[in-house]
Amino acid sequence: MHYRTVLREGSAVIVAELAVEVEKQLPGVIETTVEQIRAEMPVYHDAQFVTLAELRTSVRNNLEYVMRTLRGTEEPDLAQARATGRARALQGAPLPELLRAYRIGLTEVWSRFVELTASDDHQDLRGLVAATSAIWALIDDYAEALTTTYRDTTAELLLAHQSRRSALIEALFAGGTATEGTLWDIARVLELSLDGTYVVVAAETPRVGHEPLPQIENRLRDRHHASAWRLTPDLQVGVVSMRDPSASQVIIELLRENQTGRIGVSPVFTGLGNTSRALHLARVALSSMMPGTKGMVQFNESPLAGLVASAPEASVQLAHHVLRPILDLPGDDRNVLLLTLRAWFECQGSTKLTSERMFCHPNTIRHRLKRISEELGRSLTDPSDIAELGAALRALHMFPDTSHLPAPRDPLR
Repeated sequence: MHYRTVLREGSAVIVAELAVEVEKQLPGVIETTVEQIRAEMPVYHDAQFVTLAELRTSVRNNLEYVMRTLRGTEEPDLAQARATGRARALQGAPLPELLRAYRIGLTEVWSRFVELTASDDHQDLRGLVAATSAIWALIDDYAEALTTTYRDTTAELLLAHQSRRSALIEALFAGGTATEGTLWDIARVLELSLDGTYVVVAAETPRVGHEPLPQIENRLRDRHHASAWRLTPDLQVGVVSMRDPSASQVIIELLRENQTGRIGVSPVFTGLGNTSRALHLARVALSSMMPGTKGMVQFNESPLAGLVASAPEASVQLAHHVLRPILDLPGDDRNVLLLTLRAWFECQGSTKLTSERMFCHPNTIRHRLKRISEELGRSLTDPSDIAELGAALRALHMFPDTSHLPAPRDPLR
């Protein structure tokens, strides 16, 4: 103990003798300390964390321990300081104010020692020095024990809060029965409005355990947008409050900073209870981009891509069903026809623009388009055929690894 290291045997005797005299004044010391703490510290005056009775009890317990220690009747025991530190941490009292209250109490004890050693009966400079050293050593010991316990308790509370927060975020994104009866609690803990306006973001992780959007919650908070996030092995997902019309631009800018991979964003939605559905749409938007690429797509920017991505198996089956005659052609023929058809769609059906993009004569494009129509048995002027071809091309683009496989078995046959 620091306290023991500053007291030699002779000094301890002097301090003990003085402590016996000062202890007779202890009721007055306690009341003076309580009054001074309340006068100088609004958090105690307004009873924000402890009542007046609780404050008086705490001051009495701690000062009685101090006097017993100074009298030498007990080995220094910082259990009371630790108990106070833990109690105040649980109550949320600020640590600086807590330490200040301790200094006020021990300074009041020291002032009584000063008065006693300066009186006509004592005039004891040596006793004053010994008492001063002992009291300030106790202040150091108290502050260290109290601070350590306070911080340990705060860390425990933070860990418990984070664990509960993570569980509530998981329930929010899971949806269904996971949120029944707990949605209000989720909103309160996450500081989100039940009927607010939101978007959900799904960002692809570069590798397991690494955030693609580091510090995104803090960065959004700095711009006055509340959000809640969780990290999974493959995604970092978050629900972000849209507090005002400018929020969309702020969120987009933050997402694009240091972007490392694919990011999907849900449509704007209202009501926290719809978060799980929005997460599905954000994942669909992410899946509409080719793996290995970098970019950001909001679901409503490409409804067809979203529809294809939301049903991979059905979309692949559609692609094979519609495009199988071309997929079965030899490699060069297949690639040329697929590239031509894709370019024709991207050029909005313009033969001229398609020929410019593919660096060939418009008649060559017309010939290829005629062959595509014949191979597939579909018209490039019939809206229903064009719709099916567009969806099939989108599916083939999104799931290219399946183009060489046999056509999926039709479950109805």
